[in-house]
Amino acid sequence: MLKLLRRLMSPRPGRADSLAIEHWADDLGYRFMRVRGVRGWVVEGQQGAQSWRIEWGASQRAYIEGMELRIIAEVGLPKGVVAVVLNRSLLAVMEETVYDQFIGDVQTRIDTDTPPEMRWLVMYPQLGARPLGRLHPRYGAAGNDTLGLQQWLAGPLEQALANSAMAVGPDQPVVLAVGRGRMTLRTPMSRPDVLALAIWLPLFEQALRAVARLGAGGTAADGPMEQGTADSRSAGRSA
Repeated sequence: MLKLLRRLMSPRPGRADSLAIEHWADDLGYRFMRVRGVRGWVVEGQQGAQSWRIEWGASQRAYIEGMELRIIAEVGLPKGVVAVVLNRSLLAVMEETVYDQFIGDVQTRIDTDTPPEMRWLVMYPQLGARPLGRLHPRYGAAGNDTLGLQQWLAGPLEQALANSAMAVGPDQPVVLAVGRGRMTLRTPMSRPDVLALAIWLPLFEQALRAVARLGAGGTAADGPMEQGTADSRSAGRSA
């Protein structure tokens, strides 16, 4: 009985590391949940009417080792709208990997096992130095609507990306992707870190605001992002 009580009263593995995240979430009115049976946790919150979800757990991508931070939101765009922004060192690795796979004549594996953001770099055009502006030395971007992509990255989101570039090393993988109607940010986070969340959540929320502006016909009139928001509003009225 004494051993059982000691075990119940002692912090579980990884629990102490995540206490700061739990307190941070509580202070901001977010919902914190531990993942049962594995090392990880989830935080759910909102930006206005837009919900988002933070996940911390084992990496779901081969280009991120160990534990990763994921921030996810459904953005109401058509599933065919695709955009990806990533740091240049990771971009170079991805391009080399995909090239080697094609040369190795394993196109079937590329289609089924390769992460979608890696396939998109091959399938869709990338923005050049002029459209990317000051982001070009640090980030690359590709998508199936280059004008909409350029407008998405302009303004406050450009500043947020530039700020994140100053806060982390150039070789740290960072991927901000839109596809299948959702937006996802991925980056390594070896242990729970409130300071890291203070970098990545504001960036993600800025990207959400930029998508909403485009969807409302702000600077990307007639683009697929505008059509996606119109479709989702129509679906809401008919539901």
